[in-house]
Amino acid sequence: MDISNPRRILAVSRADSELHLSRFVKDLTGNAPEAAETLAGTTHDLDLKTAYYTATVPIWLDLVSEPSEWSGSFLSPEAKEVLDVLGGIVVIFPLPTKPDGDEARAARDLIEHVGKVVKEGLGGWQWEGVGLCLGFGELDNVDEWDECAAENGLEFVQVRAEMSEARNEYGEKTGIPRVREALEANDWAHVDGDLGSDFEDFEAALDGGDDEATDPALTSFGDKGPDLDPESLDFGFDKADFEGLKRAIWSAGQESGEDFMNGEPAQRTVQTTGDSEGVTLDDNEVQKLEGMMRKLQAVRDMSAGLPEDQRKRMAAKAVGEVMKDL
Repeated sequence: MDISNPRRILAVSRADSELHLSRFVKDLTGNAPEAAETLAGTTHDLDLKTAYYTATVPIWLDLVSEPSEWSGSFLSPEAKEVLDVLGGIVVIFPLPTKPDGDEARAARDLIEHVGKVVKEGLGGWQWEGVGLCLGFGELDNVDEWDECAAENGLEFVQVRAEMSEARNEYGEKTGIPRVREALEANDWAHVDGDLGSDFEDFEAALDGGDDEATDPALTSFGDKGPDLDPESLDFGFDKADFEGLKRAIWSAGQESGEDFMNGEPAQRTVQTTGDSEGVTLDDNEVQKLEGMMRKLQAVRDMSAGLPEDQRKRMAAKAVGEVMKDL
């Protein structure tokens, strides 16, 4: 069976371990990542072929500077579409020589926050995916890292400098052969349609624009906000649907003259433009509308280039989720 639209693998390392991430890709796929300023946001394909299926699985590569911020972004509502298509997650780090040094603490921090995404975002042990924790190095005793990985819902695999087909004392594969074995045993079929292969598109959606657009009056409605023109959401979501969605949000707070988020009198308002001129929104309402539209925009970005029927299915699902939030 040929899986034409497989789920994705997310491979992450700390920003200062980019060489280890690059080596992981080369050892696993046989090809080094293409030259780029950074590996963060790039995609590399893994060809899998077993007696049961063949698939070309995209590997999204990411570099993490602040694990807490990284996990926070992946656990945000905007990242739901990302998590929905993940079939594997791999965290890569160099095995520290000093168990109590800064390098060891940094590795634990990364593993714990990746584990947080696995547990809270992917469903932990109920997730139908594979989670791996790869330690690169020659340590003889890696029990501590085995336990750390297990505590965070991941399988630890040590990767030594020399590629080997050797097995451990239990007759199990080790190193990259074990990684490939675990990935081959996974179910890569994805039934909800293609959300695109390029991780940089998802990263752009999660970034949420530049730092200047922090004021609700500027974001989404102001000159510096992102383009949320309904016609730019060209994936089966037309202008009439967009206007209906806006009216539903506005009416929630305007009919009673109260803040629909908490029932208190509305505070500072901003003037909107276009067909809805004359309607005012307070800060909470603007922020809620902004979040909903960012969700739609993220789905739009991921559906670019897909057949119209797939884009419409994705649009219907996204709009339905947004309307539930109302």
